[in-house]
Amino acid sequence: MNRFVLAGTGSGVGKTTFTIGIMRALMKRGLTVQGFKCGPDYIDPTYHTAVTKRPSRNIDSFMMGHDVIRAIVARASRDIDVAMIEGVMGFYDGKSPLSNEGSAADISEITESPVILIVNAASMARSVAAIVKGFQLLDDNANIVGVIANQLGSKSHFDIVKTAIEKECGIPVIGYLPKDAVPPMPSRHLGLVPAIERGDLDSYFDSLATAIEETVDIEQLLDITQAQAIEITASIFDVQPEKPEVHIAVAKDAAFNFYYEENFELLRANGATLHFFSPLQNEEVPIEAQGLYIGGGFPEEFAGQLAKNEKARTSIQNAINRGLPTLAECGGFMYLTEEIVDRGAGVYPMLGVIPGRVRMQDKRAALGYREITGVAGNFLIDEKTQAKGHEFHYSAYEGEHTKPAYFSKGRFRAQQEGYLHQNLVAGFTHFHFASNPQLVENWLTACLEDEQ
Repeated sequence: MNRFVLAGTGSGVGKTTFTIGIMRALMKRGLTVQGFKCGPDYIDPTYHTAVTKRPSRNIDSFMMGHDVIRAIVARASRDIDVAMIEGVMGFYDGKSPLSNEGSAADISEITESPVILIVNAASMARSVAAIVKGFQLLDDNANIVGVIANQLGSKSHFDIVKTAIEKECGIPVIGYLPKDAVPPMPSRHLGLVPAIERGDLDSYFDSLATAIEETVDIEQLLDITQAQAIEITASIFDVQPEKPEVHIAVAKDAAFNFYYEENFELLRANGATLHFFSPLQNEEVPIEAQGLYIGGGFPEEFAGQLAKNEKARTSIQNAINRGLPTLAECGGFMYLTEEIVDRGAGVYPMLGVIPGRVRMQDKRAALGYREITGVAGNFLIDEKTQAKGHEFHYSAYEGEHTKPAYFSKGRFRAQQEGYLHQNLVAGFTHFHFASNPQLVENWLTACLEDEQ
């Protein structure tokens, strides 16, 4: 099979543009493609999924063990031709400036995947070879097998760059994109607009594929990215549930769509049946629900509509008040407060389950990995349990927590966070259940206990 990491020298060099364009070009050749994303990003995978029609998977060497990463890739690659792993930031950028942990470089080594390096070659010639050479030499395990150049001025510019890199670095330059070759993707404060909001993107994907096929050698890409299938014996996803079936309601729509696919997989593997509903469409919590999951997303972008949806509001309020074990992450946490204040000072009433308000701001409020330790009384993660996750938001909570839900430790700070009340766990941090599957067991146990 083919498997490779599409990495960049830094953020903004075109990783996502090339990823989805190459995905479409490969599919036009009749190949089945599976997307993966290095790191905790939620938005890029929505584009992968929209192109490939297969759920894209996050793989992250900080939030999950090496064996889990290999299991995720192996499981999702069983019936495909090409596995494409989109990198994060620059190739070596991750949790620490002193190691590869959490980086695309780490993922490429763990999954034994060759690397295609994208470099912005604007206003450079031979100097591009020095950049590529530096990426080759920083780590002996870097398996960079090819280069794609972006933002070139002309075909003659490409010829110069290609000659320099291939002479000095000994690897092929398999193509390029000229400046302004493709239309830009719209963005907002959390990055690329989720594909779920954009409707039918086929024409956009086709335009990317056409542009890439004109100047990138797809056949050469396939020639240099062959890889052995990853072999696994058993994994955290191979579970024989001993509990009865548990029904979990999941809020999922354009306002709430930040979920790790493996969180769903682990819930299902442990005996949960997931029932999706849309607060944005004023849908009620499914009647069979024994637990409730409200993930992150963009509730502030839809605050006016959410504020008007009385059926959804009342249904969720009643579910939480009657004790359904509920996890609300980031956007879900915002939705449960008394109100959201947008950047224009517009005030929108929300559910009022959590005292206080959330105010949107222009400055980023938090970004980074989190090591999480629970507190007594938290059904999901108690004081003896730890897990890992990620936080990224432009909103600030204004209010008094009656009791924090957990302790959260990042690179620069450690503090109490979130809101805990009875069977509600809410906060800005997104949990990755693969960091500690015990959280899934705890949640499903709480759902069954609540039924008794």
